[in-house]
Order: sequence, then C-alpha cells, then structure tokens
Amino acid sequence: MTNSNDWKLKLRYGKETTLYTHYTVLAEGVCGEIKEGFSCPKGNAIMGIKVWATDIDESSDMVISIGNQIGFEVTGEIQIYSTEPEEPPRENPHGYDIQFTPFD
Repeated sequence: MTNSNDWKLKLRYGKETTLYTHYTVLAEGVCGEIKEGFSCPKGNAIMGIKVWATDIDESSDMVISIGNQIGFEVTGEIQIYSTEPEEPPRENPHGYDIQFTPFD
C-alpha cells in the first residue's frame, strides 16, 4: 500500500523533480458575476489560490488570468508566498484551492 503523501517525500529528497515551484497567492480585487462552483458576494474581496508555476512572475499572471476567467478582477496588491504543496505538480503549471474572502 502506498502513502498518498509519497510524492511530497519524493520531491523533498530529490527522488522526483519538477520544473515548478509551489506558491500561495493572495490578490485584492473585486468579485463580479462569479462562475458556478465558486462563491463570493459582489464587491471587494481577497482571492486566495495555490499554484504550481515556473516562477514568481508566472504565479501573479496566473491569479490575474484565472481570476478573470471566474469573475474576479485583480485591482490591488498581489502577495506571493512560497509554500508547501497540498497537491502534486502536474505536467503543466496549474492552480487549485481557490477561495474568496469578502471585505468592506
């Protein structure tokens, strides 16, 4: 039986490699008509997303692009943190665990 977190250990100890770095990105913006599957009232919000990206610049591009696709416009500061992943890397850069926090 294989542990579901084996990929983390393999990455950590160099048994597997990836071209990508894992980041958590927080972006200030405005929610409009949010696509089905996501939830946020219209107005100011922080969008949080976890991404596997080639570099820090790509991670900010991803939050803007993905946000636009689901009805969120980045209008303010973007904060990027190198973090431990919760999902393994894939063949291409990708984002997951998108969350919104509304504010006044």
